[in-house]
Amino acid sequence: MPAPTAAIRLYRHVLSGHCHRIELMLSILGVPFEPVDMQFGPAGTRTPEFLTLNAFGQVPVIEDGDLTLADSNAILVYLAQRYDSSGTWLPSDPVIAGNIQRWLSVAARQLAEGPATARVANLFNSAVDREKAHGIADRLFTITDAHLADRPYFAGAAPTIADIAHYSYTAHAPEGGVSLEPYPNIRAWIARVEALPGFTPMPRSAVGLAA
Repeated sequence: MPAPTAAIRLYRHVLSGHCHRIELMLSILGVPFEPVDMQFGPAGTRTPEFLTLNAFGQVPVIEDGDLTLADSNAILVYLAQRYDSSGTWLPSDPVIAGNIQRWLSVAARQLAEGPATARVANLFNSAVDREKAHGIADRLFTITDAHLADRPYFAGAAPTIADIAHYSYTAHAPEGGVSLEPYPNIRAWIARVEALPGFTPMPRSAVGLAA
């Protein structure tokens, strides 16, 4: 796989799990990148300049040569197909690829609406339905824990971009007041991800159960 001709530019917010997914994937693949820290709102992701990169005004966004790409899951697919010489992070096997897509969809909905929303509520004192977010998180983690009971990673025996998509908001769920103590298989999976070569952590915040 070709190396980038220059460091990939990553527009991010340091406390965003969506952005950490991309940092983690780049670090594991050994792809050089240049972080560009953004603020949320009119002074950051809502400026006219940034809206030319992503009209939705959201991070992460990457610039890789002539390519500009937004959406964390889309970026994971791109990085795996372009820079993973092993072919293991997004295999061509249709069964594994289908399972990866299933869990990417879960990351975009249940993970975002549950653990991620509960964490944002604590970090930024957002006016969201915390009881609903906790309910979604508990159901998601119950299903995920059962899924991981007989496999080391989300899509089977080896880590894939599905694991990268789920790690950040799952590992940091206690910051949203969502305990991981009832979920031993999830905690064991977190440890396996954190032991991967090239792993890089996301900053922890002293809120919720993590305080």
